[in-house]
Amino acid sequence: PLYAVKECFSKAHGLAATPENILGVLSLICWSLTLVIVLKYLSFIMRADNHGEGGILSLLALISPKGSMGKKLTPRMVLILLGLCGASLLYGEGVITPGISVLGAMEGLEVATKAFRPIVVPGTVIILVALFMLQKGGTARVGALFGPVMLVWFVSIALCGVPWIARNPRILLAVSPHHGVMFFVHHKIHGFLALGSVVLCITGCEALYADMGHFGRRAIRLAWYSVAFPALLINYFAQGALMLARGNSVVNPFYELVPRFLLIPMVIVGASAAVVASQALISGAFSLTRSAVQLGFWPRVTIKHTSGEAEGQIYVPEINFILMIGCLWLVFAFRHEGSAGLAAAYGIAVTGTMSITSILFGVVAHEEWGWSYRKVSVLVGLFLFIDLSFFAANIVKIGAGGWIPVTLATFIFTLMTTWKAGRNALEDFVLSASLPLDLFMGDLESQKPARVKGTAVFMTSNVEGAPVVLLHHFKHNKCLHEQIVLLSVVTDRVPEVDKKSRVSVKEMGQ
Repeated sequence: PLYAVKECFSKAHGLAATPENILGVLSLICWSLTLVIVLKYLSFIMRADNHGEGGILSLLALISPKGSMGKKLTPRMVLILLGLCGASLLYGEGVITPGISVLGAMEGLEVATKAFRPIVVPGTVIILVALFMLQKGGTARVGALFGPVMLVWFVSIALCGVPWIARNPRILLAVSPHHGVMFFVHHKIHGFLALGSVVLCITGCEALYADMGHFGRRAIRLAWYSVAFPALLINYFAQGALMLARGNSVVNPFYELVPRFLLIPMVIVGASAAVVASQALISGAFSLTRSAVQLGFWPRVTIKHTSGEAEGQIYVPEINFILMIGCLWLVFAFRHEGSAGLAAAYGIAVTGTMSITSILFGVVAHEEWGWSYRKVSVLVGLFLFIDLSFFAANIVKIGAGGWIPVTLATFIFTLMTTWKAGRNALEDFVLSASLPLDLFMGDLESQKPARVKGTAVFMTSNVEGAPVVLLHHFKHNKCLHEQIVLLSVVTDRVPEVDKKSRVSVKEMGQ
């Protein structure tokens, strides 16, 4: 709500604030929230979870449990590459979201007085650095701080909106999809391209799904239906009512809803809420990274579990640092254009990921849940019609900044596919070089090598074979230690393993 309506009527689009256009744009926003968030994500996509985890890589894990990548371009391989492409685009969105959200909130200071303009960018930078520094506290602690902030935010934007809707109840006609359809009929291709700005109202949808492991499906649905959805609709419709009353003289519809004496408090609340909106993408990036590591698509990183009750609550310091640097660079790069400049870079990443999510969901629904081809085709066809329309409308943004998330996604996609190919090559080598344990034990029985004092520990991921390092040690030194430990580390899908179950020892003889 900070920048979506403002961007739809910005000078770049040349869209006049006529009653027909206002009702048309609001109708598109209303039905985008309903069809994409309510119907697609909350009703269907969030049913697909991998041990409680959401996100596009969780869908990929359900389709291909081992994240296998062969050398031939089979249909299954295409799906895996699509999933990796969607995950890469989501990282691109994760870099832009904190910058555009906080910058959009801080621009309210300019509405109060132009004298505040020089502190908008420095203030944004300070807030972003503080946000990333907070991450080490974990989702539970951060959530305890941010939960009340979000409640204040949604109540505030609803209360600011109600008086404007009461003054101009005609704006409620925008609930009818007729106005959205007539907007397209009247403006044709120009109206279609306006979807590139309308999409700004739903750009958090993939983060909502990726954060399922942090908060749980039930909590997300409850918060959306009881608080977020009604408050957002009231505020969007109020912005439309304001524009019906004032026309093209409106510059920043969100902040112009607010009484003058409450403007600075609303900037503070808006900036705080923007921080929380950014948090959703940051924690989503943490979940995405862990899924990529588990599937073998990402180099090993530090994954700190910040909760003993919820397995999904994690902190990844390396990703946190990279996102912070990327966000700060974008804020400085677009410091003259402000949130409008970042909005031009926004949209391609999330709409691309949305489209790929729809395809992968269709495969999961058919293969895992046994849905018929007809049922899957109708539902996924509807999802893709919406997703690809948004995606096509955003293609024109590539030259204006859309190349940034695309370039970042290309780099990450290359990293993931290269790392996976290397992991596969290493695994093949280790398997070919290792010896089945029963054969190795037979060799020890027959050769009876010299044993030296002490204990040697050999790490092994293959519990069925003798580790390559052990074989080399035996081959070259012609002796073994008195005690040999073959150590395997297994990740369990629980928040915290019981102390009695953390170590199991199996005597093997020899």
